[in-house]
Amino acid sequence: MSDLFDMAMPWYEFVLRAVVVYVVVLALVRLSGKRTVGQFTPFDMLLVVLLGNAVQNSLIGEDSSLLGGLLLAATLLAINYLAGWMSARSMRLKRVIEGEPIVLARDGRVFRQVLRRELVSRADFEEAMRMDGCPGIDKVKLALLETSGRITIIQYKDE
Repeated sequence: MSDLFDMAMPWYEFVLRAVVVYVVVLALVRLSGKRTVGQFTPFDMLLVVLLGNAVQNSLIGEDSSLLGGLLLAATLLAINYLAGWMSARSMRLKRVIEGEPIVLARDGRVFRQVLRRELVSRADFEEAMRMDGCPGIDKVKLALLETSGRITIIQYKDE
């Protein structure tokens, strides 16, 4: 019972490990593209589970104490809160953390290279058009891949 509260490392090492892992995993997720975050398929859920398992030892090391796990959880939640708080106050930091919307189509013209680069299939694009009630590509004024991974279609107004 005594090893329940005996941490294998000093408290500050847990915090440092959590900060480093958070920043690196955030960077990797950002590099993987908006569609990875926006579409949560069974494959994505598997990735999240495996990613969590992969970084577990980086976070916890040899520690198995209750206190160490709670300290890590609190640190990760605090970092996440701090990142949100800072990005709400700085547009530059918000762009670094969340990215910017990407133009996929404009004035009825689809940018195929952009679709390919952002890993958006033509079927996904057409589904977004249907979801927004857009009857055809000629009615698309602007199509954006939002930072959330969602595709927004802005149509020309009927005159």
